[in-house]
Amino acid sequence: MSLIKRIAFVAVLFLAAACSKDDSGDIVVATVGPITGEYAAFGEQMKLGIEQAVKDINAAGGVLGRKLRLEVGDDQCDPKQAVAVANQMINRKVVFVAGHFCSGSSIPASEVYNSENVLMISPGSTNPKFTERGLVNVFRVCGRDDQQGAVAGDFIADKFKGARVAVVHDKQSYSKGLADETMKQLQKLGVTVTLTDTVTPKEKDYSAVVTKLKAANIDILFYGGYHSEAGLIVRQMRAQGLKTRLIGGDALVTQEFWTITGPFGEGTMMTFSPDPRKNPKAAPVVEKFKAAGKSAEGYTLYTYGAVQVFVEAVKRVGAVDIAKIRDLLKKEKFDTVLGEVSFDAKGDVKAPGYVFYEWKNGTYDYTSM
Repeated sequence: MSLIKRIAFVAVLFLAAACSKDDSGDIVVATVGPITGEYAAFGEQMKLGIEQAVKDINAAGGVLGRKLRLEVGDDQCDPKQAVAVANQMINRKVVFVAGHFCSGSSIPASEVYNSENVLMISPGSTNPKFTERGLVNVFRVCGRDDQQGAVAGDFIADKFKGARVAVVHDKQSYSKGLADETMKQLQKLGVTVTLTDTVTPKEKDYSAVVTKLKAANIDILFYGGYHSEAGLIVRQMRAQGLKTRLIGGDALVTQEFWTITGPFGEGTMMTFSPDPRKNPKAAPVVEKFKAAGKSAEGYTLYTYGAVQVFVEAVKRVGAVDIAKIRDLLKKEKFDTVLGEVSFDAKGDVKAPGYVFYEWKNGTYDYTSM
């Protein structure tokens, strides 16, 4: 055998060994979200969810004889940072991402994952555009803002007949999308929206918009945005003597909202999917969080459930073959802490939809209205 042939033969053996090692090594999964910054409460929910999922799956023997290895990325809900972190995940050989959270981050990051054949299942990105672009590797286990906005509009029109309504949002992808869909439904039902306005996220003084609400004698404020700004707006409304009820979306489902508002948050309402903590299938996992002094609130179980879907799909396919896994996800059903999960052709979850919650005495639960 010539020297060149021997070198080529050794190279082939080396590559074969490397591929074999990769196939038998850890399966690298990730979550990416606002681990730090203004919306870190949601990043913490996601991190708790995936850490517990990885721990439970590895304790049960892993997946096809392989362990899961976790990477955590911080995008701070910033679109540019989201793209940078997505590329970091590619470099770290991640094959599945339970993330991102903010739609404004998930939408650009999904382009990266899809082009690199990484599976993405978001636990919390609700903007319709996320799954409307035909990206084959992109899924979500949460609902969409056009569904959420329709439920919010129906509720306001039915429960607050004759109320003077304002719609305000903070101009971000999630926020504007939710506000627009809610206003569309209100107008469809013949409800006159007395005031519309926008605010700038991450500020501390929202007295300008509060003054407008007071001057217009607003009874119901629908706010498209996140808990941090919503909490400040509630406090500042009460400081000016307004009894206006704030209604928002799923970004208010964090205990930090009440931390900001205190008793001023009483009666605030929001849309969210049926609480997975009340699902009997989630009970063992919820108990693990309680035993550790943690809460399974908000998107904790949605992230856990996203990992369960991925793992079960890998088992059914018999390999980490993303093309086969994504096709399987659009055909079959999966038992998770969220209940039975299945997806449509776009990657949207076939879910029960949205219900209303209300903040009372420092906790949120289904509203009695």
